[in-house]
Formats: sequence, C-alpha cells, structure tokens
Amino acid sequence: MRTYINSLDMGNTPFLQELETKALADRVPIIRREMQSFIKMFLAVNRPKRILEVGTAIGFSTLLMCEYGTKDLEIVTIENYEKRIPIAKANFKEAGRESQITLLEGDAGQILKELDGSFDMIFMDAAKGQYINWLPDVMRLMKNGGVLISDNVLQEGDIIESHYAVTRRNRTIHKRMREYLYELTHNENLTTAVLPVGDGVTVSVKKEQQEKERLQVAFEEADSANKAKTEFMNRMSHDIRTPINGIQGCVDIADRYPDDLELQQEARTKIRTASGYLLNLVNDVLDMNKLESGNIQLE
Repeated sequence: MRTYINSLDMGNTPFLQELETKALADRVPIIRREMQSFIKMFLAVNRPKRILEVGTAIGFSTLLMCEYGTKDLEIVTIENYEKRIPIAKANFKEAGRESQITLLEGDAGQILKELDGSFDMIFMDAAKGQYINWLPDVMRLMKNGGVLISDNVLQEGDIIESHYAVTRRNRTIHKRMREYLYELTHNENLTTAVLPVGDGVTVSVKKEQQEKERLQVAFEEADSANKAKTEFMNRMSHDIRTPINGIQGCVDIADRYPDDLELQQEARTKIRTASGYLLNLVNDVLDMNKLESGNIQLE
C-alpha cells in the first residue's frame, strides 16, 4: 500500500531530490515521502507565515517547507548536533533561502524556554523522548489556532506494544511517547488527531483561548443580567400590583357608596395618588430602557 501511494507522488524540485538522495545514502534521517506529501498539502491549505521547527538535521524538511510554503514564510529551526549544523547552513545558502531561515544552535529544551514570540505552526522532528518535556514551552509558543505537527510518534508500531515487549533500551522512549500522545489527545487546550502517515504523525490545534475566555465572560455577564432582571421583575410585580389593587379597591368602594360624597372624595384622592405613583414607576422603567439602549444621556 505504502509503495503504491508513494508511486503517485510527483516528487520535489531537483535540488530537494538531490538532497534527499544524498541524505538517504549517508543514512541521515529525513522525513519520509508520505510525510513530505502531507506537509506540502498542509502548507497549501493552512498557509502559515511563521514556523518553528525542532530538529533541523541537514535542513531537508526546512527547505521543503520554504519551497512549498508562502513566499513570505519565515522559519526558525533548532539543531543540537554539531556535525550537521554546518551542512544545514551550506544547504540553506545553496538553495538561496538564508533570508527566510533562522538556525538556532544548541539544546532544544533550553532554547525553547528562552524563545519568545508566537508561531502559526510548530514541527517537531527531533529527540522523541523529549517531546513530552518540551510540550509546555511549545504550547506557549503556539498562536491561538496554531498547529503542532509531531512526526514519528508510532515508533514503527512499537507504541501499541506492552512496556515489557519493547527492548530495554527503547522502554524510556516508549513510555514518554505514550505519555506525550495521551497529553496531546486529552489536553483541554488542544484538539488532536493521530494519523498513520509515515511512522505516525499527530496534528494538534491550539484552541482559541481568547475567544473561549470572551465567551465565558459574555456568558457570565448574560447570566448576571438575567438574574438581575428576574429580581427586578419580582420587585416590579409587587410595586405595580400594589397601586393597581388600591385603585380597584377605591373604585369598588365608590361604586358601593354612591351617595357618600366624603367617601367618594377620599376614594378619588387615593386613586389619584396611586395612579400618580404608577405613572412615575412606568416612566422610570422607560427611562431605564432608554439608558440601556443609549438613547438618553445623563447630565
């Protein structure tokens, strides 16, 4: 299946083809053909402007992203292996991509802690056992809505095996990768898919925290407003019913004693007072609505 899928691939530029051939001959690990196709597709759809790559090697994947990304794409890439750093620099220069690429030399864990700014996409392809340790800083550097792509997460299928079925020297990486996959798929700030592409890849999207927080604030404000309105209406119900009941009572008394002029006068006075109170109450409510809608100004 993999051979057939790879046979459909249209390949890369001559420079990248030559670089890939040399890397394979020198046994330098680079991203597989399936992963190359996936990244090219992702770049075409997502069109990131700023990418952080953890694990430069000789710069093949860096140059692949430069070639198939946007013209104004900026890539920051980290490499710790001293023997490969000058080769990567030479490849960047030969490809004419030096202005797009910033190569940071040293331990990725330390560099990530000190790095600031934010990235649209982060590509993890370095020491697999360190992914879980780097994740907090990686998430800090991701933009809201940014994407984290982690390569080689299935370890040639070993990831599904029991801890004791894995060779002793690979058990630490096996354990940490399982922890990493669990964290990616269960972190409330990420939406993650684990895909059987190449040796396994995860695609994690950082949720829009600002939007989430804004919606939460809006919900709390709406809930508070609803509670205030309920309380207001409960009070208004009492304040409105009281003068209305008084008016109705006075009318009933006036009807019952039509010949008692003194009682009639007293009823009219009370009706006038109650109706005046009710009118003032209605005017206050209307003014409050105008104030909320911005149609009235306070002096």
